[in-house]
Amino acid sequence: MTAPRSLLRLVALAALVAASGPAHAQKVGTTSFQFLKVMPTARATAMGDAYGSLAQGAEALFWNPAGVAHTTGHALTATHIPYLVDTRISSAGYATSLGGFGQVGIQLQAVDYGDIAETRTDQLGFNADGTYNPGLTGSSYSPSAFAAGVTYARSLTDRFSTGITAKYVRESLYDGAFAGGVNTAAGAVLFDFGIQYQTGFRSLDIAMAVQNFGPEVAFVEERFAAPLTFRLGATGDLVGPNGMVRQDPQNRLTVAYDLHQPNDYDQQMHVGLEYSFAEVVSLRSGYKMNYDTEGLTFGAGLNADLSGARLGVDYSYGSMGDFLGSVHRLTVGATIR
Repeated sequence: MTAPRSLLRLVALAALVAASGPAHAQKVGTTSFQFLKVMPTARATAMGDAYGSLAQGAEALFWNPAGVAHTTGHALTATHIPYLVDTRISSAGYATSLGGFGQVGIQLQAVDYGDIAETRTDQLGFNADGTYNPGLTGSSYSPSAFAAGVTYARSLTDRFSTGITAKYVRESLYDGAFAGGVNTAAGAVLFDFGIQYQTGFRSLDIAMAVQNFGPEVAFVEERFAAPLTFRLGATGDLVGPNGMVRQDPQNRLTVAYDLHQPNDYDQQMHVGLEYSFAEVVSLRSGYKMNYDTEGLTFGAGLNADLSGARLGVDYSYGSMGDFLGSVHRLTVGATIR
């Protein structure tokens, strides 16, 4: 069976709109809600973020909502990221099947920026003991950011699935919404949607996803676009039960590729590899091209079946260059059938 032509035309139009974004791209890093670019799930990030066509179950909530359509039973995932400059990012997702009515899921993401020392220009000067005060007031503040979303997905044919996510995103640059009478917080409803298509040629799959589609938001007196991104990906098993090069029931070697286009940077590419033995132990590596600091990634995973549930633990490492160091992610997940 083939997907309805009207839906394919709609998807193609959306892809063209998203891909045309670079012609009017913002300056680097000037879109809002930058924390949404720090992607969760260790399996995906260990493979260099080449995950648009691989994402399934609860992990797909953060990468391509169409992958939620492959959920059977209940799926959960949680990721913790000790990020740069003592920032911590946590995420959690849950997806379940509604039988013939499709699949649904929910996601949460939250950022802990820690405490930041408050400085004011009217505090600049020398203290009574002769030491210089760079503006410290003795107080501190704690910015915050979070996102919460709901996803609906459905398999339209035995090969074609689609999904859509609506999420509310909010970020505050100060403890409260206002500082000195100035609004330092902003919130918006953003949308993700995507498709996944199994070509029928061995294990070759292709996918498309548009993420963070929504309005501009205002911080203080400036307005900033949402961090819109477009992903076009393909994946296949070179070795595996349905491998394109060699068929092997125990060993699997998967290669994945994503073309990634944000609206505030040039086109980027992600490539990833995953080797798995008996779907129990996995080794992964990837590379992110045309990034200022990011590049090499790698990681590993361990899965086990226990009392009707499949449990998994994944780890990933990502290089951020000589000055920023590295980023580590830890993900735990479970599928209950």
